[in-house]
Amino acid sequence: MGKIIAIANQKGGVGKTTTAVNLGGSFGVLEYKTLIVDADPQANATSGVGFDPSQTRNIYDCLINDVHPSEVILKTENPNLDILPSHIDLVGAELEMINMPGREYLMKKVLDKVKDSYDFILIDCSPSLGLITVNALSAANSVIIPVQSEYYSLEGLGKLLNTIKIIQGRLNTDLDIEGILITLYDTRLRLANHVVEELKTHFQDLVFDTVIHRNTNLAEAPSHGATIIMHDATSKGAVNYLNLAREIIQKQEATKLTDDNNKISLEDEL
Repeated sequence: MGKIIAIANQKGGVGKTTTAVNLGGSFGVLEYKTLIVDADPQANATSGVGFDPSQTRNIYDCLINDVHPSEVILKTENPNLDILPSHIDLVGAELEMINMPGREYLMKKVLDKVKDSYDFILIDCSPSLGLITVNALSAANSVIIPVQSEYYSLEGLGKLLNTIKIIQGRLNTDLDIEGILITLYDTRLRLANHVVEELKTHFQDLVFDTVIHRNTNLAEAPSHGATIIMHDATSKGAVNYLNLAREIIQKQEATKLTDDNNKISLEDEL
């Protein structure tokens, strides 16, 4: 049975899609069968792995028209990585879902049909706390919260954590916080270091040890329709996301990684 992880933050530009695509690519390289679910109408995860959102069937068909997800899922160039695409039509899905029975569990119903085929399912949520995101959190086993290392990103974190608490109490009692992921980190900035210190002080073990550094290759990879692993496996961004994947896998006790090979060395990582 695949573990379903939602990647959520109502603030835009904090690295949700970058994390979904590249964490998925890293799981795939580590030979874990992975599905990325693009639950954002902007469909950036879909284009980020090389598909034109306007030319494919998408998650809207699964949620609204009850199409089986196996008919919509596409295989990427990574043999262990698939994607359930999105489309701008998803904007209208929330309105159509309002009067549907069990509206908060429609995505769970879709993913239940395929989760046994995957080790990990990653849901790329939209930058909002609307019904689609509620669906993602209701379907997920856990949530990763990407947080950019600046103060504006901290402001909305409390609201998101409160939403997660409500979901845990009313819709999904099994939902856990997988971790808070620090993204777009620049070691040269004193402010970034201070934000990281504050996050670790307040949230302690909830903060991932792995930090995603600001990296040009991460920004370039989507224009090539490729994950960072496929675009430049030696880049700092690739190393960061491989380490994140290993940290999550070790946390799940899904592998017997030793402490020595838990991290990939990178001379200028810090």
